[in-house]
Amino acid sequence: MMKSRALLAQTGAPAGAPDAYAQPRPDLAGPVLPTWESVRDHYATPKWFNPAKVGIFIHWGVYTVPAHGSEWYPRYMYTTDVKWHTEHYGSPDKFGYKDFIPMFKGEHFDADEWVTLFKEAGARYVCPVAEHHDGFAMWDSALTPWCAGRMGPKRDVIGEMAKAIRRQGLTFACSTHRMEHHCFMYPAPGVPNDQFDPRWAGFYGPPIDEGMNGPHASAAFQEDWLARIQELVDKYQPEMLYMDNGVNPREYDPIKLRAAAWLFSRAKEQGYETTMCTKQWAYLFGNVYAAESSGGAPQWIYPGAWQCDTPIGNSWGYIDGLRVADGYQLVNQLLAIVSCGGNYMLNVSPRADGVIPDDQRASLHVMGEWLKRNGEGIYDSHAWVVPGEGPHVPQQAPQDWRGYPTAMDMPRIKRDKYPERNPTSADFRFTHKPGAVYAFGLKVPETHEVKLFTFRKGGAKIESVSLVDGGRPLKFRQTEEALVIEAPLEALAKDMPYGLKLEGSVAI
Repeated sequence: MMKSRALLAQTGAPAGAPDAYAQPRPDLAGPVLPTWESVRDHYATPKWFNPAKVGIFIHWGVYTVPAHGSEWYPRYMYTTDVKWHTEHYGSPDKFGYKDFIPMFKGEHFDADEWVTLFKEAGARYVCPVAEHHDGFAMWDSALTPWCAGRMGPKRDVIGEMAKAIRRQGLTFACSTHRMEHHCFMYPAPGVPNDQFDPRWAGFYGPPIDEGMNGPHASAAFQEDWLARIQELVDKYQPEMLYMDNGVNPREYDPIKLRAAAWLFSRAKEQGYETTMCTKQWAYLFGNVYAAESSGGAPQWIYPGAWQCDTPIGNSWGYIDGLRVADGYQLVNQLLAIVSCGGNYMLNVSPRADGVIPDDQRASLHVMGEWLKRNGEGIYDSHAWVVPGEGPHVPQQAPQDWRGYPTAMDMPRIKRDKYPERNPTSADFRFTHKPGAVYAFGLKVPETHEVKLFTFRKGGAKIESVSLVDGGRPLKFRQTEEALVIEAPLEALAKDMPYGLKLEGSVAI
């Protein structure tokens, strides 16, 4: 049934109110213009991106106060989770999502301490969420009072993170999911709510009824979206600006191109490299491609620049009882992604008070220690001609080899089963640098012999084999069946992948 015009109306706070929708600044004169041709002609993937391989995503916001379900709590409290919300906080018309903001204090938030942890985990870039679907800006904004600088923590979270990230020599990125906000919290029929109270119009929108990621955000909302992009770019100079699914519709191309032109023109003016990161075909040029969740990552070598962002637990935002992946699972995910040519952007989930829990820290520590010993085969590497070998590693491109840009479209079996959580000692992942292939065994062998069938006699000519961790040379022989390597079992960590460096005529 066609929706009425009233349902698609969207004006925000009254004109002139301090939280009315913002007006963007006039477009820059260039050099990048708001056309696909201009974005294409002025863009190149930043030199820092492909070599970095490991990034950290951070979902931290008001939704961590209830810590229930997921970071989509503000949607579900008005739709499918009304009963739980009412039992714990009251009816949504009496205690709406806005009422969580004073409870979001972040009293233990320490940007430098977070970044130290991420650097020790092996990250080369860090991407905090600047604004999620809930519409609460995590920076000190001059455009809206509904921001962390004036409410909740009353701190410029994004500004503090940008300084700490750069101070420790990492690359600063941030994300905006605001384009989903225009329809994200629309209440289910009959649910009492505070969504349409004019007192809160500057925060709630009000929302419109069209489901997720539709193309009908009002012109005023779109202009406000652009104004916030301009403010983020001008205040913080992100070297990657990540955007979620809300920007996918072609109907938003005119406003999206104005945002791209602003980002890239400012970067050229100020002398730094930047990129966008988007899903599906939201941006035809000017971006790196994002796949969502390890199960959504490409399962074969995917050309071009891309990353897979995946949560450390069963929610992106912190929830009570979060089930956290252990260090082995993180390294297994990393290897699956890097062997297909991508970057691994692992999401962490701080609590509302700004503390990153111990179980997440423990997993990050394991990954970081592994990368200290094996990072030679990860950082600055490329995909080889095949991603690996073994019964649980794809031997040819599957039908859905490109992966999934959003878990909303992903078959559940992909979320649960990829990459394989119980690989065998015959499973390997490959990466490549000039003159060398790195073969990462996903499980320590049962015997002193390792066989790599891909590198049997008659294929690559192997001149030396060594452990990546420590560089110990290993005895080997090439037979008609396989490259057979003498494995020093006593030197291998029994519960973690190990790396072998194969040198010789292994060029692509």
